[in-house]
Amino acid sequence: MTLVQIIEALNRRWKLLVRLFLLVLALLVVIDAIPALVDKEKAHTAMELLPGFWSVYGFISCVLIVYISKWFGDIGIMRREDFYDD
Repeated sequence: MTLVQIIEALNRRWKLLVRLFLLVLALLVVIDAIPALVDKEKAHTAMELLPGFWSVYGFISCVLIVYISKWFGDIGIMRREDFYDD
């Protein structure tokens, strides 16, 4: 199976994949909420006691990285097409 065939197969089933990934994420949050499975005795802050705290923190961090990178690219990195032609 070539890479193109794999991509086409995934593209045909993208709704199923999204649902599968969301289900896995939901299960991880549920597992994190069960006190017997995750030891939270050594939490450094009160926020770490909340179920799914690190998941939410990671998601917000990723979104901020994307927007800050886009802003940084717009103000300094991207130039006009004819910038070096002058």
